[in-house]
Amino acid sequence: MFGGRVLMMMTETAFITATRFSRRNFVLVSSGKIDFAKPIPAGTLVELVGRVTRVGHTSLEVTVSVYLEKMGEEYREKVVSGAFTLVAIGSDGRPVAVIY
Repeated sequence: MFGGRVLMMMTETAFITATRFSRRNFVLVSSGKIDFAKPIPAGTLVELVGRVTRVGHTSLEVTVSVYLEKMGEEYREKVVSGAFTLVAIGSDGRPVAVIY
C-alpha cells in the first residue's frame, strides 16, 4: 500500500479520535515520527486504532497504530505507528479548551 495513503488514513484516524474524545473541532498542529516497521502488501486488510495519549488545555496527542491482517489467515501485526498533535478550535477558529 502506498505510504502517502497510509499517512492520510492515519491523519483521518487522529481527527476522528480527537473529535470523539472531546466533541470539538480540531486542527492538526504536528505529526511526530512515523515508524513504518514493515511494508503493507496489496491484498491485505489494515486496521487503524487511535488512542488519546496526552491531553493539554487546548491540545491533545493521538497515537495511531496500523495493524495488518493477511487475507485468509489468523494473523495480525502492528506495522506502522505515529503520533499527531491537534488543537481544539471554536467557531471563530481560535483555540478552546479540549475539555469543557
